[in-house]
Amino acid sequence: MSMVVLLAVLGAALLHAMWNALIKVGASRIGAMVIMSIGELVIGLPIALALPPIAPGAWPWVIAAGCTHFAYKSFLTFAYDRGDLSRVYPIARGAAPMAVAVVGAFLLPDEVSLGQYGGIVMLGLGILLMARGVFTGGEERRLLPFALGSAAATATYTLIDGMGARIAGDAVAYVAWVFVVDGIIFSLGTVAWRGRQVIPRNSRAWAQGIAAAAASYGAYAVSIWAMTVAPIAVVAALRETSILFAVLIGWLAFGERMDKAKGAAAALIVVGIVLSRL
Repeated sequence: MSMVVLLAVLGAALLHAMWNALIKVGASRIGAMVIMSIGELVIGLPIALALPPIAPGAWPWVIAAGCTHFAYKSFLTFAYDRGDLSRVYPIARGAAPMAVAVVGAFLLPDEVSLGQYGGIVMLGLGILLMARGVFTGGEERRLLPFALGSAAATATYTLIDGMGARIAGDAVAYVAWVFVVDGIIFSLGTVAWRGRQVIPRNSRAWAQGIAAAAASYGAYAVSIWAMTVAPIAVVAALRETSILFAVLIGWLAFGERMDKAKGAAAALIVVGIVLSRL
């Protein structure tokens, strides 16, 4: 992997942590997520229309991905309402690849190496250590089911997107349409569920939401590009350094509590992801 690709992937990881931070910092997390979804629609539609049509057989996968993203964003929003960025993000991001790795090890016909099994174990230990901090640190314990729900949704849409992009014939066009469908489903679904008052009226909230949408799309686009010029497993593992970025942002920008256990848990999760994907 060249230095340019390495720095690009690390930049994508930082962008991913940053859009989560932008959602967390808003007064209304659900409102910020709605604005972000509208921004994804605005960004994704021109790209989707500018590219050749995807294969018809990919549309069920696009719709399934959009519905799963609704669950992912909802769980993530509820988790951030109840916990720190530096606590929620590592659990949500770390448990997702562990779920995929476990499925791959026991249910899929994929050959799993001893190192990958070691990565699964380290992932589990890191997540358990991060979750244990909720009980010992006096934090809101209800963040855990929502963070884990977000992880389950992430693992699901990862599998959906992997199959859908192959059927679509064009990964970039597929992702653009997923962003369009995701934006429509989440924004309209949330307004129908919570009412129009869920949409913030102040300019700052809109600026944060649109910035989060741009960061989200940028992170995804850079990752897809990197996977065309470098080993997919290496890129996927490097992306998860976003966990460390999120922990640092939570500590430095939001003044969230940092201790040795939280830092060790985040490091274990990242090492576990690297081992399970190499």
